Amino acid sequence: MPIRSEWTLAREGVTGDTIARLLKLTVLNPVITLPLLLAAKYTTSGNILSEQHGTAFKCLKKLLGLGLLSSINSWLNDAVTNNWTNDVYVWSREVVVVTGGSDGIGKIVVRLLAEKGIKVAVLDVQELTYEAPPSVHFFKCDLSSPSSIASAASSIRSSLGNPTVLINNAGVARGKTILDTTEKDINLTFKVNTFAHYYLAQEFLPSMVEKNHGMVVTVASLAGYITASSLVDYAASKSAAVSFHEGLAAELITHYKAPKVRTVLMCQGYTRTALFEGFGGRALFPETVAEEIVKAVLSGKSKHLTLPEAAWAFAPRVRGFPLWMQYGMRKRMDHLMRVWKGRQVVQPSEVEGEGDSLAEDKKVSDSTVLVDGDSH
Repeated sequence: MPIRSEWTLAREGVTGDTIARLLKLTVLNPVITLPLLLAAKYTTSGNILSEQHGTAFKCLKKLLGLGLLSSINSWLNDAVTNNWTNDVYVWSREVVVVTGGSDGIGKIVVRLLAEKGIKVAVLDVQELTYEAPPSVHFFKCDLSSPSSIASAASSIRSSLGNPTVLINNAGVARGKTILDTTEKDINLTFKVNTFAHYYLAQEFLPSMVEKNHGMVVTVASLAGYITASSLVDYAASKSAAVSFHEGLAAELITHYKAPKVRTVLMCQGYTRTALFEGFGGRALFPETVAEEIVKAVLSGKSKHLTLPEAAWAFAPRVRGFPLWMQYGMRKRMDHLMRVWKGRQVVQPSEVEGEGDSLAEDKKVSDSTVLVDGDSH
């Protein structure tokens, strides 16, 4: 499955992102508008046309100005987030770890990387739901258990070498209100969605820092910026994951002196995977999210991504809105989780000592955690 060109119509159809991207590639593209402006000023026919169509000429100048500002902003974003340094990734030598890579978004990420012959280690409590390509290796791991993470990390190092890319993709959700949420629900949501990021970084980051080469990808969520009823623990854990990414990016340069170790953050909206089945919002295709993650990884650069892309204009800024807008928005989002029925997968560490039959018979409503590629 080749990665789609940005000129290709999105799987979701014509969206706000489609229009914004089209404008960016055409009328806000200095590569197009600058030659037109130069032609209008310095050629005979161009002078005639610019005099005949003064309003259009003024619009062209404004479009060129906006396009240049956008290009300068993008350049600064890239330069600062990558610490004004470049690095080279030799993908035949890199080792990528993908958590939650057995299904959902993670499965597609793994397949896209494997198509390029990249060595991938999948960490998941579930067995692979697909036939593993030759470069993909599965390591069973309970991401809610630090000891399980440590054991899997040791196995990866001994069999594949030190990973150079860590993609924290696995996520869990319970879909309960605050008063219905149990202690286990809260602990497990944070263990998988947040704490695992720390434990995995502590396992793999030292080697990246030593070599001044590597990448940590945090798959968070738009819920990290905007929460809703029956999604509070999930949103809080994703907000913590956003802070993890931001703080890690700062520490890599200020404390660890590793400016070439990259950090990527993905904050995506509701995606059509089993994890968020029944969610009431507009849906992204998992392929769309996976492709953007893989493109960021293959670029070898730090990035801050949102999907839809247009969400960047408001999601991180919601807390700066007037309070009446914030409160009203959260109340209106109550319907999103009304018929949610996301898939649940029991974590071994949570049924240890309770008997094997319990793990077999546990119902969705009783299970302790669900694990899948992140989807909100």
